[in-house]
Amino acid sequence: MLERVLPACVACSETRSDLPDAKLFPEELALVERAVEKRRTEFTTARHCARLALAELGFPPGPIPMGAKGAPCWPPGVVGSITHCDGYRGCAVAPAADLAAIGIDAEPDTPLPAGVLADIADSEEASRLAALRRRQPGISWDRLLFCMKEAIYKAWYPLAQSWLGFEDATVSIDPTGRTFEAQLRVPGPTVAGHPLNRLSGRWIAGEGLLLATVALPRSEREPARF
Repeated sequence: MLERVLPACVACSETRSDLPDAKLFPEELALVERAVEKRRTEFTTARHCARLALAELGFPPGPIPMGAKGAPCWPPGVVGSITHCDGYRGCAVAPAADLAAIGIDAEPDTPLPAGVLADIADSEEASRLAALRRRQPGISWDRLLFCMKEAIYKAWYPLAQSWLGFEDATVSIDPTGRTFEAQLRVPGPTVAGHPLNRLSGRWIAGEGLLLATVALPRSEREPARF
């Protein structure tokens, strides 16, 4: 699914089930040694996917450490993102010469728990979601918005090295083109010579899964090619 919503320069790996042969390097094992079994299994399979994706870029197998805020630490010259949810693990990586950032997030295509939408959406976004539900009720639009904001944050943080709350990005969804646009409400870093104040992405729904991606081109003169 990832290949359908990311540029051609991105290497992807994904699986719908955990892989019993997947192993962690000692440095990675230390990161989850106190975690519950479910968390360790998700982490292990996701790191395995990351190594498969990095291999497509020519990198040998190696540990993928975790930064101070939990984000993966990629080899020099690489940008990437990892996601996992019930029934899905995936990773996307690309040369930093091609993309400034990648953010991906997967979520089950089920409604958010009661009360959560008020924490992630402003009144304008909530109104747009209601219209989308009336127009196309087969998709959990509230969960999709959450998925998009997670992908936005994952692309934002490596560039800005600062928090981006749900309230700091206003998202509009195109249900026909399966794209989305985010207007950022906080000052952003400079990318391609311009302040980062907007992010765009693509999304897909299918097989009980929602997937949102953000791929920020390194240069405005060289847009990402799908």
